[in-house]
Amino acid sequence: MVSVIVCTYNRAKYLPACLKHLAEQSVDYTNYEVLIVDNNSTDNTAEICHDFIAENESLNFYYFLENNQGHTFARNRGILEAGGEILSFIDDDAFVKNDFIENIGQYFNSHKPIMAIGGKIIPVYETEKPKWMSKYLLTLVSAIDLGDKPKAFKGNKFPIGANMAFRKEVFNKYGLFNTELGRRADGLEGGDEKEVFLRLKDNNEVIHYVPSVCVDHIIPEKRIQIPYIKGLGIGVGSSEIKRLKGAGFNKWMNKIISEFIKFVATFILFIGYCLQLKFNAALMLVKFRIWVIKGMIQKQHPTTI
Repeated sequence: MVSVIVCTYNRAKYLPACLKHLAEQSVDYTNYEVLIVDNNSTDNTAEICHDFIAENESLNFYYFLENNQGHTFARNRGILEAGGEILSFIDDDAFVKNDFIENIGQYFNSHKPIMAIGGKIIPVYETEKPKWMSKYLLTLVSAIDLGDKPKAFKGNKFPIGANMAFRKEVFNKYGLFNTELGRRADGLEGGDEKEVFLRLKDNNEVIHYVPSVCVDHIIPEKRIQIPYIKGLGIGVGSSEIKRLKGAGFNKWMNKIISEFIKFVATFILFIGYCLQLKFNAALMLVKFRIWVIKGMIQKQHPTTI
């Protein structure tokens, strides 16, 4: 069985469509369950969930309220409540394809050594695509497209939390999500899924990109506005410092070297985009790298917008 965990917070606008897509799957409903974990929403999320479940009694859809505020608390609650051998996580504003569950099950069944996968995430902008967007900044809108063929995530590459799946034994073996990381309410810190995937890689586990496991991810106007992107960059930086808390000298040095390489790469990309007269994209690459560094060196506090 596949357990799909939808952690939600004040997304009543998108949640009905999210649940509807999960209900319209190509596999029999007995092959999967959907766990909706409400992380203290203040809108009518609970009402939407209860109504949907009541109207679809034949489906294995369940609602849980997680009172501990934080995305990682919600994710961990979903893990503990899940009955499936495969645990899939999607965002509450992500809409799955109708073969989503089928493709997850088939891939894990035919690739026994694979412990985790990340699927394709297609951004669907509610307004127009921002002029500053480039393939190097797609992660800012939680989007990823590495092509149409499965492949391993190598180096520091890893899946995005809006569409990822694990064998449940991963969490029994390596532990749950780190509750010191991740978003809280309207906060913009993250790093929780990255920390889990790095834990797996440190133990030589294989993680694959699987494009057939695909979702459309709604991108509202707010998420492409400069104040939001700035807050996100600062949140990325501060999350990295939290993630490295208590790490040894070697990991800190690796991080410093990694940031230096990213800064140099950003400068090269800046020149390249300027030569192509794509000044908005060039400037945003530099700005975002500066915001990340700012988040790493400033006094730590939750980043919100």
